[in-house]
Amino acid sequence: MSRRKNDMNPLPSLLLVHGAWHAPWCWEQLAAELPDVDVRTVALPSSGSDPKALGDLYDDAAAISGAVREIGGPTVVVGHSYGGCPVTQAAGSAGDVRRVVYLSALMQDVGDSLLSLVGGAYPPDWDVHEETECFGVHDPLHALYADVEPELAARSAARLGYESLRAVRQPLTEAAWHTVPSTYIVCEEDVAIPPVLQEQMAVRADRVRRIRSSHSPFLSRPAELAALLREEMTV
Repeated sequence: MSRRKNDMNPLPSLLLVHGAWHAPWCWEQLAAELPDVDVRTVALPSSGSDPKALGDLYDDAAAISGAVREIGGPTVVVGHSYGGCPVTQAAGSAGDVRRVVYLSALMQDVGDSLLSLVGGAYPPDWDVHEETECFGVHDPLHALYADVEPELAARSAARLGYESLRAVRQPLTEAAWHTVPSTYIVCEEDVAIPPVLQEQMAVRADRVRRIRSSHSPFLSRPAELAALLREEMTV
């Protein structure tokens, strides 16, 4: 997804990076609330319908870097949930990234992996398939879409894919927030990433914002989230 902004628009481009199991489709409602912004998305190789074709964390980071290079100008990168991992890996050296926004996202340091955050144990809401090195999610309507309109939540859950286990085991070798301005948006009613854990990560950010939503405000509160992002793009 991309939309070319008017050359007179002072806002940077906005690159949206989805989390586990998702794809660029999840950003459609949010993008519709930002008609004057050059909104871009990236499909992470670690997420998809074919377990045999899934990439890893570093493939995801390479895809993000490529998307930033394609934009070729000032960019704000938003990472949601797991998407914070490859964003952290890529955004510090990807190009003209002006700010990284962590949306209920993993904001970790060099040497950390997603699994290290939870002590190496698989969270109970993961549906793990060791034989194919991937995992799904149990009860996405509760874990991911608790405050999303029921019909939209059901349609979204039906579109979810698998996520690569390799991607969540691999450690970060770079951490963009050390050199790039950052914002953390805490989703205050999140079930998937509890707010207390978000707050612990958010202390690393330059700015902390909050939205009263569950894990997926781009579906449940797209207008409110768009307004927050617009403010962060002008900081």
